[in-house]
Amino acid sequence: MMNTILDFYRDGGPTLILLVVASFLVAGTVKGVIGLGLPTVSIGLLSVAMVPAQAAALLIIPSMVTNVWQLAIGGRFLYLLRRLWPMLAAVCVGTWAAGAWLAGRSTGWAGHALGAALVIYALVGLSAVRLSVPLHMQGWLGPVVGATTGVVTSATGVFVIPAVPYLQALGLERNELVQAMGLAFTASTIALAGDLMHSGDLGGREAWASLLALVPALLGMWFGQWLRQRVSAPTFRRVFFVGLGALGVHLLVAG
Repeated sequence: MMNTILDFYRDGGPTLILLVVASFLVAGTVKGVIGLGLPTVSIGLLSVAMVPAQAAALLIIPSMVTNVWQLAIGGRFLYLLRRLWPMLAAVCVGTWAAGAWLAGRSTGWAGHALGAALVIYALVGLSAVRLSVPLHMQGWLGPVVGATTGVVTSATGVFVIPAVPYLQALGLERNELVQAMGLAFTASTIALAGDLMHSGDLGGREAWASLLALVPALLGMWFGQWLRQRVSAPTFRRVFFVGLGALGVHLLVAG
């Protein structure tokens, strides 16, 4: 079984294993402190050494496990599912439609697209502007946001833009917001997994490699939850978004 798990890492050797472990430790720590960031950070860091599709394949199991964990806490699952299902359905449709359209096309631009998504996300996170979406707009805006998030997910493997700013603008209570993000991220992970399987980027060797990445992700989350009690969350968020923006600029320039 160990040979099966390590098959994905053979070409890159110990250096690739260390990169994956470090990336998911950092990403898990960020998620443990602020409740999000595991896919964004892990794909951003891994894309320095591999194409975004490969990084996204490694993300699937850590993302699924940590997001199900997140959405299971809060007690508002059914309420949020009834409220958000049009957006969640649109995420899947947008991801699969974009994946079908992009199939067979050159992905040389994918690193630049990922960089642009990270820069936009960092700027939104650092901005003092707080948006609000009136109830009467949510019926049509939710599916638009979901479909757009799906397209970005398929192209870059990152599923926070524009879903997270939209959810933050709904006026949810803190625990509801954390659970809503867990629900949205779970839907995006399922849609992304289907997209990667269809394109051939997620098979048995990638699934085993993703399972190995779950260990540092969970350790990072545990450490982040411990750290959350000892650091200023606003300060940590600023450092996180500045670092994410710098990484995004690097990928945007270097691809």
